[in-house]
Amino acid sequence: MKARMGNPAMVIPDALPAILALKSATEHGGVPAATLDLVHLRASQINGCGACVDAGTRHAKKAGESDQRLFTVAAWRDVPYFTDAERAALALTEAVTRLGDRADPVPDEIWDEAARHYDEPALAALVLSIATTNVFNRLNVTTRQVAGSWG
Repeated sequence: MKARMGNPAMVIPDALPAILALKSATEHGGVPAATLDLVHLRASQINGCGACVDAGTRHAKKAGESDQRLFTVAAWRDVPYFTDAERAALALTEAVTRLGDRADPVPDEIWDEAARHYDEPALAALVLSIATTNVFNRLNVTTRQVAGSWG
């Protein structure tokens, strides 16, 4: 496997620090780090971003996430390993990541369930975290970044 080019966020000098600043800001919005890791992993799975699935899984594992939860996040609806709040965050992740898949991309039922578990700053952090992951996914998938190449 070979990347088509360097990662665009590294080619444009000010891009990566800006994206990383946004990612850092989402980490202070009141959402547990483990939930943000799951959200990152799920969006990356949906988008087929091998580099982010690889890096995100390794990061979550290092932070103490269990293999059981990492192995089953793609099937989160069908396994008992996630809290109701995590399920709400994962449902929101899927809706926000798949905006073009339905007429009402983020239905009220998904939004309302997330809002039941997260206050406004946490919801803002979740939405920004999902969006940031989608930015990374789109950069990596478009340029075919190789999993494991970022350490």
